[in-house]
Amino acid sequence: MATLFTKIITGEIPSYKVAETEDFFAFLDINPNSKGHTLCIPKKEVDKIFDLDEATYMALMQFSRRVALAIEKAVPCERVGMTVIGLEVPHAHVHLIPLHTMNDAQFTNKQQLEPEEFKAIAAKISSYF
Repeated sequence: MATLFTKIITGEIPSYKVAETEDFFAFLDINPNSKGHTLCIPKKEVDKIFDLDEATYMALMQFSRRVALAIEKAVPCERVGMTVIGLEVPHAHVHLIPLHTMNDAQFTNKQQLEPEEFKAIAAKISSYF
């Protein structure tokens, strides 16, 4: 059965796409820690990040770096933090979080954004990818 993220990749579930390549997809987290919080995922459905084959893992890190650099240009922040937790959805993913304080790295305080804000942020990040 397809994961939530696979359904996002195929368009069954809408998303605010930031970047896409043949093998990877990046989209805004709809329950973000801060504005610009982005998820990077392989299109290949694998539960745990360390179960990815080495080439896919390394390519995911390269893709995530490109997305993080775009976020830094598009979203004012001190830096972009990266975390891999992977308990919410059984599909390997990297969180890229614009950090203003260390609290932004915690998954306890969430931002509420309107659809238009999500669209504008996704378009701005995408323009730098």
